[in-house]
Amino acid sequence: MLTANKMKFKTPQTLKDIASLINVDFIGDENFQILGINEIHVVEKGDIVFVDHPKYYDKALNSAATTILINKKVECPEGKSLLISDDPFSDFNKITTHFNPFIASKESIAESAIIGDGTVIQPNVFVGNHVKIGKNCVIHPNVTIYDNAVIGNNVTIHANTVLGADAFYYKNRPTGFDKLISGGRVVLEDNVDLGASCTIDKGVTGDTTIKEGTKIDNQVHVGHDTVIGKKCLIASQTGIAGCVIIEDEVTIWGQVGTNSGITIGKGAVILGQTGVTKSVPGGKSYFGTPIEESREKLKQLAGLKRLLKENK
Repeated sequence: MLTANKMKFKTPQTLKDIASLINVDFIGDENFQILGINEIHVVEKGDIVFVDHPKYYDKALNSAATTILINKKVECPEGKSLLISDDPFSDFNKITTHFNPFIASKESIAESAIIGDGTVIQPNVFVGNHVKIGKNCVIHPNVTIYDNAVIGNNVTIHANTVLGADAFYYKNRPTGFDKLISGGRVVLEDNVDLGASCTIDKGVTGDTTIKEGTKIDNQVHVGHDTVIGKKCLIASQTGIAGCVIIEDEVTIWGQVGTNSGITIGKGAVILGQTGVTKSVPGGKSYFGTPIEESREKLKQLAGLKRLLKENK
């Protein structure tokens, strides 16, 4: 089995163990220790990372990962090992499925779930296997909490919100889209509020995290492996892509959308209907698509309006 945090194996594996599991050749000491699997942006020493495109070979080989699942025989970096696979994407899925298999639930609230004192679970809530919910929370009707989610103290989750659906992560093949299996989890820290009908996807291998004191409005989507900082405010119909970092005390107004893999700096304010197409520093207000500082954007719009008026 995997531990809940960042796809670490419950017990260390060897290079030979993993190669036998997925039936591939390997380069390195057969007793080379492997501690888990992770995506490139969260890998640590002891992890397996997969790569299946030459464009990203160097990034994977030079990452913190110490075992690389790769589709070409290359020189093995010192202190690392290689797993040589015809299809690293599928073999990564095999490893995830083997160590973190799907277990069907037989009741609405799993026996393995831990629920703290004073927490209220309203009717028709689903709580999956190994979920941890802290003290004095309120979980409103029809909320779904998938396996391994961790919820802190004094958290409120409104009706129809879903925690822990799979990441939207696919490989385009001639036969169709092949899904990367999600093995991560969702973590909500203390004093978080989630509005009605929000969707917070689990991490592919790590955590999707919403930190202490953040308040999220109705109908907000948060993609896989995103980290939202402390004391953020996020208004309705905002869509946050995967692998985004939102630092502390950021305010995001309604109908904002973001690209994946960007960072929004501490204290930034993102005005409504902005498209966050790139990383932006903190402490400033932003507006528009593509995103710019709001004062500059509004000056541009005013100038355009004057130009159109003069040319009538």
